[in-house]
This record gives sequence, C-alpha cells and structure tokens, in this order.
Amino acid sequence: MRTLITLVLVVVLAVGGWVAWQVHAPITPPANTSLLLHSGYSTRRIAAELKKAGVIRSELAFRLWHALHRKPSLKAGEYLFEREASLSQVHERIARGDIYFHVVTIPEGYTMFDIAKAMEDAGLGSAGDFLHIAETQTQLISDLAPEAKSLEGYLFPNTYQFTRTESLEEMAAAMVHQFRVVAQQIGLGTVPNSDVPKVVTMASIVEKETAAPEERPRVASVYYNRLAQKMALDADPSVIYAELLAGTYQGSLHHADLAVHSPYNTYRFPGLPPGPIGNPGRSALEAALHPDSTNFFYFVSDGNGHHRFARSLEEHNRNVAAYRHSLSPR
Repeated sequence: MRTLITLVLVVVLAVGGWVAWQVHAPITPPANTSLLLHSGYSTRRIAAELKKAGVIRSELAFRLWHALHRKPSLKAGEYLFEREASLSQVHERIARGDIYFHVVTIPEGYTMFDIAKAMEDAGLGSAGDFLHIAETQTQLISDLAPEAKSLEGYLFPNTYQFTRTESLEEMAAAMVHQFRVVAQQIGLGTVPNSDVPKVVTMASIVEKETAAPEERPRVASVYYNRLAQKMALDADPSVIYAELLAGTYQGSLHHADLAVHSPYNTYRFPGLPPGPIGNPGRSALEAALHPDSTNFFYFVSDGNGHHRFARSLEEHNRNVAAYRHSLSPR
C-alpha cells in the first residue's frame, strides 16, 4: 500500500510539474506569427490552432488551463504573436480580446481604386474584391444618392482600424457610415439646396484641384459660376477619372486625353460629371456646400501650391503666362 501511495504521489508530482512547465515556461513562436480565430471556434479548435502555429506546446495543457479559468470566455479575432510568451499569457491575451488591428489610412481625394489598393496593402483583402463591393453595394447610400453607380464619393477619408474577422463589406460600410456622420455634422442634406450627389460630386472635383483648404470655397465658386453660365467645367481631374474607369490612364494627362469620350470628361460634356471622381474630405464638402460668392471663372496654379483666380479669359491668360514664366529656368 505504501508503495502504491508513493507511486501515485510521484505520478501526481510528475503531472503537476509537466502542467506547470507547459503553462508557465515561455515559448518563442515563429517570427510575426498571425493567427485568425473565427467566431464559433471551440476551445479544442483554438488550442489546435495555437499548437499548429507554434504558439503553445500542448493542446491538452491549454484546455486544462482554460477549464480552470473559464471566465472571461475566449474572444474571436486576429492575434499577432511577436515575442515569447507562456501558455498562461497567451490564454490571458485571448480571454482579454487583445486582437490585432490593421491600420489603413485613406487620404482625402483617394478614388475607390486607390482605396482598394490601400486595403490590399494593409492585408485586409484583395483590391479586386474591395473594388467589386464599391461598384455594387450602392444600397449603402441609396437613400442619399439613389442614382449612384458606385460608392465613389461616400467612402470617407479617415484612418481606420480593421480586423480580418470583419468582411470587406463591413469595412466599406464603416467608411460610408463615417461619411454619414460628417455629412450630418456639416448639415449636408439638411440645409437648403444641399443636393447630396451634386455637393459630393462638386466636392470631389474641388478636392482634386487644390490641397489648400482655405482656397477650396473659392475654387468651388469658380465651378458653380461656370455651371450657372452653362460653361464647360474643363476640370482635368474628371478626365483622369474617365480614363481610370476605362482602365486607360497611364499616370499623366496629355492633350489628346481631353478628347476621351466619357460623360466624366468635363471638357466634352457640359455640367457636372454623373458622379463623384474621388472621395472628398470634410473641408472640400464644406466648400462645395458653402462656396465663396465671387465673379471668378478661371484659376491656374501660381507655382507655390496655390492658385491665381480670374474673372475674364484675358486676365486668366496673363495668369497662365505668369505661371509658365515661373517654371522657366532662371
């Protein structure tokens, strides 16, 4: 009997030592190990995924440890394991929901093509898949822009934190939601004459034409003045967008491109293009919603990040000559 008791004690001590080693001895995972734990995974499945990834040594030890620490429950999400950690620390992270977020920054003026590439570069999905969503999920903004052919203009520029447990549809919806938040803040859709598609389309052109926030209301006034006089907008960014849609843009605009047959070509077709040509930020939206009151019909770069504005073609031609002179070697 004494021998049996001794044997049992030895076994208990051995098992206890093994469990303690499995739980508390740190393990170094392969470099930058990323693990995606989906909602609905059982503890057994999570343990198996962790073991397979080299994050823990034993599935059994993980399940035993979890049985003793069931609250809080294990959280779904993507986890990044960059440094050594013990099984107990790994369990604590997953119970705490210390998930890894992919940060993606969408600058003002990005097109849906630019955003699709940014999403792919951030490891959130393929550019083609995101672009397909942007081109088809127009029900997300159908109440604001019932004639919209895509989500262009409504994917609000911002810095977002996404996890790969979210779908690309959910990520696009988050960008549209942020647009709605800003639109409500500035009164878009509620102030008189704030036709949402018109304002967003105008804002997308203004966004592309100047990076100087203080100039945007004046640039907007130029285009509104042209619309009022039924003059062509002659906006170069609209031609670039026409070629982006056609898949023919080569990275720079040439004189021959101004003849491209597209309703987005504001040199050939009067009025606003049929939709936004990019995704404007708050400043451009406010400028399109509240343009300056001016008599300007033209503007050209001054070579220093701003523009010279003109009321007549003669005055504009002098400004163009001054701009060209500023570019000539001294």
